Amino acid sequence: MKKKDIKILLVDDEPDILEIVGYNLTQEGYQVVTASNGKEAITKAKKEVPQLIIMDVMMPEMDGMEACENIRKIPELADVIITFLTARNEDYSQVAGFDAGADDYIAKPIKPKLLVSKVKALLRRLKEEESKGDIIRVGEIEINREAYKIINEGKEIILPRKEFELFYLLATKPGKVFKREEILDKVWGNEVVVGGRTIDVHIRKLREKIGDDLFKTIKGVGYKLEL
Repeated sequence: MKKKDIKILLVDDEPDILEIVGYNLTQEGYQVVTASNGKEAITKAKKEVPQLIIMDVMMPEMDGMEACENIRKIPELADVIITFLTARNEDYSQVAGFDAGADDYIAKPIKPKLLVSKVKALLRRLKEEESKGDIIRVGEIEINREAYKIINEGKEIILPRKEFELFYLLATKPGKVFKREEILDKVWGNEVVVGGRTIDVHIRKLREKIGDDLFKTIKGVGYKLEL
């Protein structure tokens, strides 16, 4: 997707923020739509269907947290990337933001160039999602990402969502050496409570649930972990 086709909804009750951030994003070639409160954000999001929403937390009429929760309930906006841009940078506020459905949480003040860089990083996820197929096959294994199903020789294997996403990631990158940071970013995103050994625990659970033979099949083509 080209920059000129990417639509960003910028939501803030401060006109100066809308003007400065909107200007910098427009200069980068993005389409920018603005709203001044949570209720207006929901209306604009439904109408414009943006790829990214950048939203303040503290706003009149409806705050960003409630707006985010409501947007996440709208089917046509299920894939929109949402990040908060706010002066509320306490740990509990960040956790609340992620619980509300946000993909990222950016603290004010932030220099425009750094914000633009963060926006580019967030939008790279669109390219990654576009490049992924819904179904991949490795030998006799079929992995359906949309349905969260794994079929091995006609038998269905049920995994919790995070274990499935880890399994899927390993199977999509033949021969790739994964760093822990990369796996944490792609599978857990910005969940701040996740520790570095979480990967080891989930891999151990995968081995127990799918069996060593099946795991070795995936490991042989797609799993190498850089310690």
